[in-house]
Amino acid sequence: MKAYIGFARPWALAIALALSVPLASYSQSSAASATKSPSSAILGVTPSASASAAAAKPSAGSTIKPNSGLPSAVPVVPMVDLRVRNPSSGQEVAFSVQLLLLLTALSLAPSILLLITSFLRISIVLDFIKRALSLQAVPPTQVLMGISLFLTVFIMWPTFQTVYDDALKPMSDGKIGVEQAYYAAEKPFRIFMYNQMKANPENIRLFMSMRGMPKPNTLADVPTYVLVPAFILNELTVAFKIGILLYIPFIIIDMVVSSILMSMGMIMLPPVMISMPFKLILFVLVDGWGLLTQQLVRSFF
Repeated sequence: MKAYIGFARPWALAIALALSVPLASYSQSSAASATKSPSSAILGVTPSASASAAAAKPSAGSTIKPNSGLPSAVPVVPMVDLRVRNPSSGQEVAFSVQLLLLLTALSLAPSILLLITSFLRISIVLDFIKRALSLQAVPPTQVLMGISLFLTVFIMWPTFQTVYDDALKPMSDGKIGVEQAYYAAEKPFRIFMYNQMKANPENIRLFMSMRGMPKPNTLADVPTYVLVPAFILNELTVAFKIGILLYIPFIIIDMVVSSILMSMGMIMLPPVMISMPFKLILFVLVDGWGLLTQQLVRSFF
């Protein structure tokens, strides 16, 4: 055993001396790379020369701390500031009020246009014909509103063209101001509304008397806030009159069908189920949609 240990000791010393040299050189190189780039030493990756130069170069608008390669402050980012302040003059107050009124008018513009054009009468008449035919979901309400809208554009096109030529285009060209454009756009609509009530101006007299105003001599003596509600009442009255005339032939069909069913003893059978096909046959044979559209358009001229 002693002989074996004496024989192995020289070989162990030789192996230890052989391994100590590369381990020492590896530890020195690792320490040098760690001082240059801590992150690359941890990852085991040696940075390139260009990357080291880019990291050492400071960015614009920042300073470098001594004994470090990091900037002391981040770059400045632009900030958007919104402040509310008191108006400095009466002109700024007037402009703010005008802007508020303009936004309010734009939100109410669709309702105003529907009430001062032919849309009101057309939409009510189309709803009447749908009910007179005992139809529940055909045609849909959206379809009827679309038909009313395009018929309104067709009827009101001369008025819209006059408003564009006399108000919108001169204002966009800078020839007239906003107030002049408003009065120029108001005039064609006032003429259209008055033409619908010219044969029966009772509604105008009603609203003028409720306001305690004297009898007007011309259309210019009727204010717009009186003319608009008078026009709405007139359109409702005319639309209901047309609806009554539309209901008469279909009511006769309902009465005939219900009488036949009662005489046959079919009391439990709904008369609408039997009369609706006859109504549709009558409406299609007389070209109901064409006649209705033609009479609606002619009622405005």
